[in-house]
Amino acid sequence: MLRHVALAALIGISLVGCGPSEPKTAGGPAMLRRLTQEQYQNIVADVFGRGINVGGRFDPLVRQSGLLAVGAGNTAMTVSALDGYDGIARNVAKQVVDEQHRGWLVPCTPASVTAADDQCARAFFTKTGRLLYRRALTKEELDSQVAIAAASTKILGNFYDGLAGSLSAMLVAPEFLYIQDTVDASGRLSGYAKASRLSFFLWDSSPDDALLDAAEKGDLDKASGLKREVDRLLASPRVEQGVRAFFADMYGFDGFETLQKDSLIYPAFGLATADDAKEQTLRTIVDLLLTKNGDYRDLFTTRSTFVSGALGMIYQVSVSNPEGWEPYTFPEGDQHVGIQSQAAFQSLFSHPGRSSATIRGKAIRELFMCQRVPDPPANVDFTLVSDVHNTVHKTARERLDAHAADPSCSGCHRLVDPIGLALENFDGAGQWRTQENGASIDASGEVDGMKYSDPAGLGKALHASPAISSCVVNRMISYSVGRPIASGEKPWVDFLDKSFKSDDYKLRALMRRIALADAFYAISPDTAKGAQNAAAN
Repeated sequence: MLRHVALAALIGISLVGCGPSEPKTAGGPAMLRRLTQEQYQNIVADVFGRGINVGGRFDPLVRQSGLLAVGAGNTAMTVSALDGYDGIARNVAKQVVDEQHRGWLVPCTPASVTAADDQCARAFFTKTGRLLYRRALTKEELDSQVAIAAASTKILGNFYDGLAGSLSAMLVAPEFLYIQDTVDASGRLSGYAKASRLSFFLWDSSPDDALLDAAEKGDLDKASGLKREVDRLLASPRVEQGVRAFFADMYGFDGFETLQKDSLIYPAFGLATADDAKEQTLRTIVDLLLTKNGDYRDLFTTRSTFVSGALGMIYQVSVSNPEGWEPYTFPEGDQHVGIQSQAAFQSLFSHPGRSSATIRGKAIRELFMCQRVPDPPANVDFTLVSDVHNTVHKTARERLDAHAADPSCSGCHRLVDPIGLALENFDGAGQWRTQENGASIDASGEVDGMKYSDPAGLGKALHASPAISSCVVNRMISYSVGRPIASGEKPWVDFLDKSFKSDDYKLRALMRRIALADAFYAISPDTAKGAQNAAAN
């Protein structure tokens, strides 16, 4: 009993009462999702070790329903993308069998280095193929990989080069590049598909041997077996990788790949600063939600974070170790409150040479609150808004007020500007300021009836908004299944929303409820039949 109490404390749930039962749903469509770049890299690291370098070009995914994880299920494989995967696969395979790595990655020694050895190749692909394809290879697949290795060895005159040729073919196969929702004869997700759905959700990587073993034995079809594996995955340090992946997707951190700042205007903000800004927010999230098992809403009011040497310059705080990271708590009265005040958010949702109350307000509405903001009309004139040296309208608030006088602009600006203007004390690089063009900055505003006078007040308003918690529930459900929420799943979403509140907004508890839910593995009957037919063909 004490063990169960300790486990419950770790994941943030109560053993006293189970509350309302989970509603039944018809499920959603079976999905075929392309691996993200991070998932590809994580799998290579998990299967072959962190020493294998994954270099090359990955085609970007398209964000849909607010998530790249959803867009991964609607992305075509172009010739260009396949060429990129081929180059990456050859590079990875070459490293796996080189003299530095083959001794511990290849489980046998060939009878001759210059000749094919089917027995050794079979041993390698039996173990490695199971991890890459996230299921046991069929006899035909295994025979094919061994044959490719033998044929390549004959041509190249080296067993390891032949093995690399066969391995690279596996790394460009659809069975590896796509996460497939296979179904069994009853129309439910197969054990292997359940294992994949679970591991990519919680770890952002493929199932390990233990999870695949549980799938093979049918343990994931039993409540006790599923709970055992879910709790094991949640207790693993690798869950941090999964949490980072989710929030990087939800908060649009892929934007850092193309982020640019004017070095003349923001000399303190370079590439290293951008990398550290992203890392700071992710560290803050992990510390509050995993290490401290805190309230999700506190992300928007926390003063506790981490700083590096580069960020010390942005925040004007002293850092004892310029080359590393150290915890830091902004003092009471300081306006650096919540992740929305950190350099990552401020720099990412700004222009290269100036801040943007509109972009920041739109980002908070869409990313934190899941509220869609319409795009501006095509013929809008932004000249006044972008004129940061205007001698009449000196501050962003004044310029936006004048711009929003246009009836075609006022509707959307009323939604976003009061939020973004509360962050105008932070320039386009996230540096604090009190004036713009010699005029004092007014950071007051209102969001959904909650008024505030400064950035800290905005954080409190976000903390109090029901949209903040319901948004992360909705996004996590879509992220976990790789598709938009189906219409028939609304009762389940409402159930999780209420449960999140009763669990004191603890992220681990939310993740566990999703991972244990029947609805998480449910496939709608029509698409299940289609998936069965596709598998048969």
